[in-house]
Amino acid sequence: MILTVSLFAMMVPAALNKWVNDASPIHSVTAVDATIKSAQWAHDRINYVLLLDDGSSLLVDDDRLHVIGSHIGIERVTRDNGFVFYRFVN
Repeated sequence: MILTVSLFAMMVPAALNKWVNDASPIHSVTAVDATIKSAQWAHDRINYVLLLDDGSSLLVDDDRLHVIGSHIGIERVTRDNGFVFYRFVN
């Protein structure tokens, strides 16, 4: 019982935070160059590990296929509330 209540207590703030981030308007979009290092299938989406030109890496999901090792352009999206995420260019 305590475990169930604890899990619920952790899930509610996480869901609220996601709703707030989705509702916040996009402030800026910046083009970023990256290299696809690896991929992992997760149901109907593919998680890609990308290596940015500055040496940092990140995980971005997409439903399209991309070639491992290819150099691609992605977007760094910043919302008005300061939340930052990356996405593939459509």
